Amino acid sequence: MRGRHTSTPARSGPEGVVMSAHRSIVVGVDGSDASLEAVVWGAREAALRNAVLSRVTTVPGRGFAGIPVGMPAAFFEQEEADGRRRLDEAVKYAQNTTWAPEMDTHLCTGPPASELVERSTSAIMVVVGAGRHNALERALLGSVSAAVVTHAHCPVVVVRDLPYLPVLDITGPVVVGVDGSEHSQRAVAVAFEEASLRGVDLLAVHVWSDIEIPIPFHRLESGDTGVQERVVLAESLAGYAEQYPDVYVRSVVAMDRPTRRLREYANGAQLLVVGSRGRGGFTGMLLGSTSRALLHSVSCPMMVAR
Repeated sequence: MRGRHTSTPARSGPEGVVMSAHRSIVVGVDGSDASLEAVVWGAREAALRNAVLSRVTTVPGRGFAGIPVGMPAAFFEQEEADGRRRLDEAVKYAQNTTWAPEMDTHLCTGPPASELVERSTSAIMVVVGAGRHNALERALLGSVSAAVVTHAHCPVVVVRDLPYLPVLDITGPVVVGVDGSEHSQRAVAVAFEEASLRGVDLLAVHVWSDIEIPIPFHRLESGDTGVQERVVLAESLAGYAEQYPDVYVRSVVAMDRPTRRLREYANGAQLLVVGSRGRGGFTGMLLGSTSRALLHSVSCPMMVAR
């Protein structure tokens, strides 16, 4: 493992894969308001799962891309001090909530996205913040967040910094997008678990058209095709009711563009869960167009499940 860390040490497995005694929820910390909201969201998730909350921040080391050769030692000492300050602030922020999971911190010297992706190989999930507000920043999402969502080996949650509402005050059901694909099946499993842990309803949304539908036909759900799509949704949910009898499930089948309808339901949700790719994804595509578009536009926390 190329990064240095403080607190609970991790041991390195084959090819540098991080191995730990307890699987953890990893949160990226960069000092922004969005990353602090991500820490709080992750703290609650860790407490609900009885998991370790691992806060990770990075500082440039010698040889770090973009750092001029010959920088004095004082520069790296200052960067390390700033990194420790960020981690200390994250600890205090988490401790000020009602959630108190077991926690550790890691100060690393690798590129931020690479560190988080590497740790995702042994994590329950990775949580990152996204505090982008203008159109260009929303479109780009942020290089670290985008890279982690695209390349992580476990579910990734993107938490936005909302100026009008703390993330833990967001209420509503868990919403999951279902399209019958293998990737959405993983999303369904994770969404049931999240709804059960939180004690809230699950809204399963199956939107069965990938083309632009004129407004008068948005709610069209009848006919043989509509019946077939209801069967697709029912088959995707089959078995989970017995596994999670405490979760009340509401189902929606609609002929519309998935992005538009899922964004609509996400406005009243505390978590949106989608697969990394859908039924129309090309072979080799790491992140589907619907998931990418929703990451740019929804305000509630969003999980991309792998």
